[in-house]
Amino acid sequence: MITGGAGFIGSHVVRLFVNKYPDYRIVNLDKLTYAGNLANLRDVEDRPNYRFVRMDICDFEGVLALMKEERIDGIIHLAAESHVDRSIKDPFTFAQTNVMGTLSLLQAAREVWNGEWKGKRFYHISTDEVYGALEMDGSLFTEETRYQPHSPYSAAKASSDHFVRAFHDTYGLPTIVTNCSNNYGPYQFPEKLIPLFINNIRHRRSLPVYGKGENVRDWLYVEDHARAIDTIFHNGRTGETYNIGGFNEWKNIDLVKLLVDTTDRLLGRAPGEDRDLITFVTDRAGHDLRYAIDSTKLRDELGWEPSLQFEEGIEKTVRWYLDNQDWLDNVTSGDYMKYYEQMYGGR
Repeated sequence: MITGGAGFIGSHVVRLFVNKYPDYRIVNLDKLTYAGNLANLRDVEDRPNYRFVRMDICDFEGVLALMKEERIDGIIHLAAESHVDRSIKDPFTFAQTNVMGTLSLLQAAREVWNGEWKGKRFYHISTDEVYGALEMDGSLFTEETRYQPHSPYSAAKASSDHFVRAFHDTYGLPTIVTNCSNNYGPYQFPEKLIPLFINNIRHRRSLPVYGKGENVRDWLYVEDHARAIDTIFHNGRTGETYNIGGFNEWKNIDLVKLLVDTTDRLLGRAPGEDRDLITFVTDRAGHDLRYAIDSTKLRDELGWEPSLQFEEGIEKTVRWYLDNQDWLDNVTSGDYMKYYEQMYGGR
């Protein structure tokens, strides 16, 4: 069972597993909030080894019944509220989904598996934001870094991480936790920086950058993340934590300039023609200065490394959004929701 499988990262994981493991039964459980989009999975929706179930992970009885019906022996848990700005405006929703939803899944797995842990796995995907902020000194987050969440989003994810580890330590539930850096690539909801700015450059709209654009993030191409999840799910050690990063730090302002230059070039404009769209706005509350992940443990133990350099990944990403402008327009306009209204009577 893959939770949040209609979302950005989740849809890439679902696609990878459906295509790579035809003998697996892949159950995609997603509530279909604004960030869920079944159009992300049109290419696999008719596969015989795939099933979509619309359900809230907080529905404990529903999750319990589904796990029993499908005889679920592995959970990859991606379902979460993930946009920091939204968490600042509405922390209750983030606590409900990210904390109580995770607890609902953990308790369901504990009851269904009932101590028969062999061949079972509960894999929880988290974020590097739980670690707080790094200085501009070259230091990196490791699996031993202590938690210092600074936003409601990262606090909710930190709490869910603790519950996962507590269920391993208390009940023996076979869990794994991974903390990843910022993802980018196809099918990302365009409230996030990269697809939002590609769309804004396309329409020559303002590119609002927090503060002076000095904040640093480590970027990971989403298909590389999906490969890491596959590797860890099958080969990671139970009870362990693995950091997944791109070894790929960029200041926000340098990223935005690269996006402008790449998008302009691919649109047939002069490279950098639209840099004057960049505007600086008041910094976000609790905005961490720098994140950077050390993936050495994952590389040394399981042999995973990112496959793309950032400029190459950005080129692929910008091309995808420009080649799929109908998808982008349907999401930004909200038209993509009409399908679900017809199918399910609303979101």
